[in-house]
Amino acid sequence: MRSLLRFVAPGMRRLRFTGLRVRLAAAFTAVALLASVLASGISYVLLRRVMLQRAQDAVLNDVRATLAQQIPPALPPDVEPLVAASLEDALGSMPGREAVAVTVPLRGETGLPPPGVLDVPVTREFARRAMRGVVFQRVRRHGTPYLLVGARVTGYETTVDEPWRTTPPMVFVSASLRREAADLALFTRTLLIADTAALAAALALALLATGGVLRPVRRLGAAARALGEGRLDTRVRVRGRDELADLAETFNRTAEALERTVTELRAMEAASRRFVADVSHELRTPLTSMIAMTDVLAEEAAEDGGADGGGGAAARLVADETRRLGALVEHLIEISRFDAGAAALVLDDVNVADAVGATLKARGWQEEVAVEGPADLFVRLDPRRFDVIVANLAGNALKHGRPPVSLRFGRPEGEGAGGVRVVVADRGPGLPADVAPVVFDRFVKAEAARTRSEGSGLGLSIARENALLHGGTLEAANGPEGGAVFTLWLPDGEAEELL
Repeated sequence: MRSLLRFVAPGMRRLRFTGLRVRLAAAFTAVALLASVLASGISYVLLRRVMLQRAQDAVLNDVRATLAQQIPPALPPDVEPLVAASLEDALGSMPGREAVAVTVPLRGETGLPPPGVLDVPVTREFARRAMRGVVFQRVRRHGTPYLLVGARVTGYETTVDEPWRTTPPMVFVSASLRREAADLALFTRTLLIADTAALAAALALALLATGGVLRPVRRLGAAARALGEGRLDTRVRVRGRDELADLAETFNRTAEALERTVTELRAMEAASRRFVADVSHELRTPLTSMIAMTDVLAEEAAEDGGADGGGGAAARLVADETRRLGALVEHLIEISRFDAGAAALVLDDVNVADAVGATLKARGWQEEVAVEGPADLFVRLDPRRFDVIVANLAGNALKHGRPPVSLRFGRPEGEGAGGVRVVVADRGPGLPADVAPVVFDRFVKAEAARTRSEGSGLGLSIARENALLHGGTLEAANGPEGGAVFTLWLPDGEAEELL
């Protein structure tokens, strides 16, 4: 048993109590236990019946044979005491038995043995039944089973003148069934030991069987996890020709099709990114020249035709649209750098207050945005990319929200990583329900119903990419008093390097 436990224990330690292997092993063991208990129960019932029947038949046959031998068919007068003594000697001489002969009273009354003569007391009902022949019953007294037998001979001849002088006595015999009970107890213990051994063997076999069945399932699970992690070349070895082998073949075919599809999609995505990057770079040079020329034309038209001249208005419109197209191209180039993984950080110790002030001043927003934060907060980050993030957040609040627009910065509360936390809020209508989940996606605009808007739909996406490049976060939500609230957190660059 100890060797079996040493074999089973390691497997049990590896099992999860809610795993498939545990359930299969439990079901297998339960079936084996049910079969073993059912077989043991049937065996016990049959053996008990046979043993008790054999002991009962032995006592009854002995009583009948003794009565036939000791009581002749023709009884002489006054032989009842002699016959009673002979019957008691013959029936009570065997171990575990007690016998008593009782005189049959006149007028049909029932005779009872004196108290304490037999191990089992005799009831009047039992004695009344014994008047008609041989009767028996099994009783238990003080924890010990007994077989109680009562008998009276009826087939005999009496004297004609005085029949009461030739009446044979009644006989009561108590036979102990202690030996049969001990044998049944031993048999019960044997069955319990056998059931325990069968249960342990069934558990060991269940663990072996379920281990062999679930091993391919575990391989499939590991392969599926690897496939989900991006290792598309993962395959499983096909063994056998059963249902698990069919499942493995299906998995391999699915993985192969998925690898082929993902490879094609990646190639198409890389080609589209290269196309956007190439087109953006090709447009950059002519757009720079166009912007310069349209600015000159706008100035000349304004000098020749005046501020209200039609040519001046057209020239200014062309200049504005050209600058807008140039900004879109710059954004596309920036996005292409993120997609290609070419974006890199140039970290420096930055005074956040000075950096925020410079960003707003460069764009003429210092009077429109209320800034609040400590003047001596230094964080190690990329100043150019921080400028892009702050400019996009403040510009978005000014374009789509309503004043007052606030920008608060400081150390994050409860953040062990340190860094800087920037919150930009406005009092506008806030983010629509359909825009809030995708506000950082590319080319998403709050005023999507309009055919044309000033923004490119890339500003917030670029801001979030820059935040992620720092290892930080950028989140959007609606404020409790209305308006959109954008929360930026950037970790300290020195902390990142120490990690």
